[in-house]
Amino acid sequence: MEAVVLAGGLGTRLRHAVPDLPKPMAPVCGRPFLEILLASLARKGCRRVVLSLGHMAETVVRHFGSAFAGMELQYEIEVTPLGTGGALRSALAQCQSDHVLILNGDTYLDLEADEIMMQWQQTQLPIIVLREVPDTARYGRVDTAGNCVVKFVEKGIPGPGLINAGAYVFPKDIAKHFPDTEAFSLETNFLAQAIGKSPFHFFISRGHFIDIGIPEDYARAQIELAEIAA
Repeated sequence: MEAVVLAGGLGTRLRHAVPDLPKPMAPVCGRPFLEILLASLARKGCRRVVLSLGHMAETVVRHFGSAFAGMELQYEIEVTPLGTGGALRSALAQCQSDHVLILNGDTYLDLEADEIMMQWQQTQLPIIVLREVPDTARYGRVDTAGNCVVKFVEKGIPGPGLINAGAYVFPKDIAKHFPDTEAFSLETNFLAQAIGKSPFHFFISRGHFIDIGIPEDYARAQIELAEIAA
């Protein structure tokens, strides 16, 4: 299994809580959050990770070097902000497998890696990882029909439902369908349009899910991830 971790965001919403570090390196229970995420990938059998970095990239490179927990680490560092889509396109160029697990560097998801990879082998179609949450208002919800995602719905709709967990299994060559612009949002400028034109399957994860992108959830992670980080 090969993974791309998108960890190049500016982290402006978390800046006052962690002013001197890039968001993925924010300490959770005494460990950099990215360390917890990478350790989880290693336990699930990942052998190679491309880290897509931007803001304060040198802090991450200095901490991890070329390997971590038995995994080879490669770095793709953006000089100017490329958005999630532009960053992914650059990272995919460094990947060696024909399919890649893609994760956000500010989200912990205890993904059922064996199950989703089995699904990929059966269909070899792009997979969007979904998660059921009690309130979709902050995230925006995802509509499905049959085996496919059919629509991304804007944030603000309250109540339980499915959300995009920020994880995907894509074929490496999916980049040929990306917009021509150098910088773009994977979610807004590609997926929102592409899911109506070609099939994107989904996988509903039951694993622990927490996004540390806002101070309230960053504080919650200190409690919820204590056992995992130990």
